[in-house]
Amino acid sequence: MTSSALVRNLRAELAEGGLRGSFLVRDLRSGAELGIDPDREYPIASLVKVPLAAATLERIRRGELDRATPLEVAPGGVTTPGPIGLTRFRHPARVALEDLLYLSTSLSDGTAADVLFGLTPPADVTRLLGEWGLGGIAVRHPMRDLVETPAERFDAGEADLAHSLAIGAATAGHGHRLPQLDVTRANSASARALVELLQALWTPSKIDPSVAAGVRELMAHNVIRHRLTPDFASDAARWSSKTGTLLNLRHEAGVVEHADGGVFAVVALTESRVPAVLQPEAEVLAARVARTLRDHLRGR
Repeated sequence: MTSSALVRNLRAELAEGGLRGSFLVRDLRSGAELGIDPDREYPIASLVKVPLAAATLERIRRGELDRATPLEVAPGGVTTPGPIGLTRFRHPARVALEDLLYLSTSLSDGTAADVLFGLTPPADVTRLLGEWGLGGIAVRHPMRDLVETPAERFDAGEADLAHSLAIGAATAGHGHRLPQLDVTRANSASARALVELLQALWTPSKIDPSVAAGVRELMAHNVIRHRLTPDFASDAARWSSKTGTLLNLRHEAGVVEHADGGVFAVVALTESRVPAVLQPEAEVLAARVARTLRDHLRGR
């Protein structure tokens, strides 16, 4: 099957499953790539914690921050399903900076990330991305802004209403009545911009090697492994990634390193048209599409 025919078929499968998205798979050895709408921007939710981790590690390398510094963390106090770690704590905690990096990146702890954003604000993360020659990733706000959505205002039994609003309030120009879902106001990027970041972390780039290695280690320890992991991790392949989830958005960005030496960056940014909180079928479909793109690219 030709690449164009494959992409056409996969796009139809996504539409039939109630999804659309921005996908890109790139062979980091040859530069060959294959994708579906790879330049379409989406709010990236917790994927922003990857550039945040890189920026924090860079400031540690420069001596501007000390990885052992203990920091006082106020309890997140969140009670809605989903968030983990400090975000659900009910009492203050004292946590070292380096441990906050682990919580933020590997556990996707939003409260830990916001402590890091307090040290390195979104504008500074964006500036460092620019120094590394990485454009297309807009870092505009801390994580706490993401918990102020309709999902937190409805009762648990009415969560589908929040998703209906998320689906129905989009504009033709990719804006949204909810600021967290508006690409002009939220942290946002395309699959291509995120693949460029992954390539800079996995291959020689302007990012210091020690910083890149630190981010790779944090992504390798990602504990959220229900989305793309089942299709990419095996005894013969190492999968390092970060997920992002917000209302009807389900994302993952990672790199698979095969025992035969193959290395592929994979980004899947998806948007569901189904007003439901739990959608295992959407997770499976997104993973299958990403895996099929990788398999086709690998088999060339």
